[in-house]
Formats: sequence, C-alpha cells, structure tokens
Amino acid sequence: MIGHRISGAAVVAGIAGQPVAHSLSPIIHNAWLAAGGIDGVYAPFAPRNAAGFQTLVAAGRAGLVQGLNVTAPFKEQAFALADDATAAARLTASANILTFEDGRVRADSSDGIGLMRGLKEQAPELALNGRAVIMLGAGGAARAAAGALVEAGAEVRIVNRSLERAEALAADLGPSVRVMPASAAFDGAALIINALSVQPDVDFDRIAPGTVVMDMTYKPLWTPFLMAARARGLKTVDGLSMLIGQAAPSFEALFRRPPPPLDLRTLLLAHLGEAPA
Repeated sequence: MIGHRISGAAVVAGIAGQPVAHSLSPIIHNAWLAAGGIDGVYAPFAPRNAAGFQTLVAAGRAGLVQGLNVTAPFKEQAFALADDATAAARLTASANILTFEDGRVRADSSDGIGLMRGLKEQAPELALNGRAVIMLGAGGAARAAAGALVEAGAEVRIVNRSLERAEALAADLGPSVRVMPASAAFDGAALIINALSVQPDVDFDRIAPGTVVMDMTYKPLWTPFLMAARARGLKTVDGLSMLIGQAAPSFEALFRRPPPPLDLRTLLLAHLGEAPA
C-alpha cells in the first residue's frame, strides 16, 4: 500500500454486508488502487439491518459513494432498490454490484461470472451443457450462480432447508431449475456447489468418481466440505477462485476502469496464511 495517496478528490466505493469484517474484497480492491496509483478508496460498510442498507443506498444517490459491492444478506434488497438493472441482475433478481450516477442506482451481478471463471480455472475439463448441477442453498450468491449455470446449459437441482425460498428461485429461473430432496438430488451430478454459510452434511462415499465439488466459502480456503471431497479423490474448486473471478468486473463497474495487473491469488493466500494447493 506504500505510495497509495488519497486526496480530497478520491473516488469512494466499498462493500456492504452483515457481517462484513471477514471480507477480502477491501484487500483486493485497495491493492488494485495502490498498484494503479488510483486516487480512490474501497471501504467496508456493515449496515445493521435492511433499514440501514437503504440509508447507505440513499447516501449513494446523494453522491457520497460511487458504487458498492453487496454481500449477504442484502443482495436481493439491492436489486429491489435499483432504478434499472443489467440482464444478469434481472435474471436472478439479486445484485452484488450497485453503481450510482446522477441520483440513480443501477444493479448488476458478477457472481455468475465469478463462478464460471473459477470453474474454468480449477476444473477446465468440466462440461456443463446438459449436465446436472447440485446447488446447496438458495440465497443471493446461489441465485446468481444458478442463473449462470442455466445459461451454460446445465440442469440445476436446488437442495435447501427452506422449500419456499428454493421454489421461488426455481420459479424465477425456469424449467432448467428444480427443487429436489437431498436423498434424490445427487444421482448423476457433474458438479456439487455449496452456497450455504454453514457446512453441509454430504456423504461423499455416495458421490460418483469424476464429480467436481465447489465451496463458495473462502475462509478457510480448505473447508471441511472440500477436504472431505478431496479425501474421496474428487476434483475440487475453492471459493477464492470465484471471489477473484467476480472482482475484476466489480472494480471496473465501481471505479470506471479495468484493474491493473496483479497476482491476486498469491496476495490473498498470504493474507489468509494459506499455502498454495
């Protein structure tokens, strides 16, 4: 961060979530700002509740913030508060990016991009078209990921404790998405994705060889879910790959320019105290 000068003309952006202290996004974006000599700052915001998040969005409308990344539990509220939205955000009725200009709010979603880039990087041999993908969870990140998977031609099976939330997601995304009980969902799956904030209980002895397993969690990098899959000999994809994949389009939206070249994975592994896989 040496040499990163912030003036009174600095562009202010950030990430909003509850909780948000664990987020690596400030590490990523402020490293890019420093590397590019960009007069700007990326800050964490932790609204206590939906009313607090609405106040933060009002601050953006007033010109105090140029843009926000949005994480749980505010992604669907972010979409609802926007004046207009990209096709990616409309597809899943959730947003992880809000940009502010002339008092208006625009919603976008880069979570699906992040998912697909992470899969391409760590499981390049995986074919999705016509294949079954299990999505554990039905929150904002799961919505965006499911939308990207549908666009890739996959059949998405949602496994979630709350049937109402899962069925709402399936209704929004169409016939390629189904809600299924865990007892029947895993047969023939090419990919299993954990989008839950808690570790799911999956019997990997029943999972077919060749299945790819991904966890959206990145802290810790090697979650018990991924470690159990790896012990079974399955290919794994970590949540850091998805985080890095969605970060570049986020930076470009928030700061109106592409990020400078930087080895983010090495930077983040060092920050996390994790060794490369």
